[in-house]
Amino acid sequence: MVSPRPSSDYATFREYFQKAKHIVVMTGAGCSAESGIPTFRGAGGFWRTYRAQDLASPNAFADNPSLVWEFYSHRREVAASKEPNKAHIAIAECEARLARQGRTVVVITQNIDELHRRAGSLKVLEIHGSLYKTRCTKCGIILSNYKNPIVPALAGRGSPDPNAKGDRIPVEDLPRCGECSALTRPDVVWFGEPLCPDTLMKIEKHLEKCDLYLVVGTSSVVYPAAAFRPYDSKVPTAEFNLEDTPATSRFHFHFKGPAGETLPKAIERHPSEPN
Repeated sequence: MVSPRPSSDYATFREYFQKAKHIVVMTGAGCSAESGIPTFRGAGGFWRTYRAQDLASPNAFADNPSLVWEFYSHRREVAASKEPNKAHIAIAECEARLARQGRTVVVITQNIDELHRRAGSLKVLEIHGSLYKTRCTKCGIILSNYKNPIVPALAGRGSPDPNAKGDRIPVEDLPRCGECSALTRPDVVWFGEPLCPDTLMKIEKHLEKCDLYLVVGTSSVVYPAAAFRPYDSKVPTAEFNLEDTPATSRFHFHFKGPAGETLPKAIERHPSEPN
């Protein structure tokens, strides 16, 4: 049973880490924020005069695909200019190291910036999609695209300045499908849309096997992430966050501070591990 006040003892946590064979790491906006990625939440969480939820929806895209693509073009450029931080790197190094021991580390991330992949993580489940994939609005094909800007018409567009102005970009000049030439959209999960069933199925399989569950940079109280927990209630759980969250009391361990400082210390090579 989880105690009212989780432990912050690294030595005790490391005992569980040493024994774990299937570690699941859930990461959220706080993890990427340490790399300088805007969260678009809370005070000041605006792009121009819009909240993220004003633009990240099917209705917004149907009404003004130019504006929505400008928003995502800006986000792509910002993410491309940032680097994985110490938390991303620690997770990737842990995955590679434990894989040589026949152990598994899998990342379930709410982030769409691909910083985990750039850090070297291979087992990554992106529940909200990726900034660097497009989905055709007609044929449905999903393709990776790392060009910045993604199309010439978006060059110099997407400034977050509230006073930024510009005519709508003609639909024919927005990103088009390489297969059927129809309009494409960012392959991300927007407000009001369901998560990918295939991704959910993979998450369920990992949570069934999970014997150590880490939550990094997210409050774990917003769905769907709030629903993701190890199937076995006895599985040790640890939270790595700047502050306590409404879910903190449900964890066995809580490590307060920047994840780039707390997480590497928690999952570095254990003395019992082979060289």
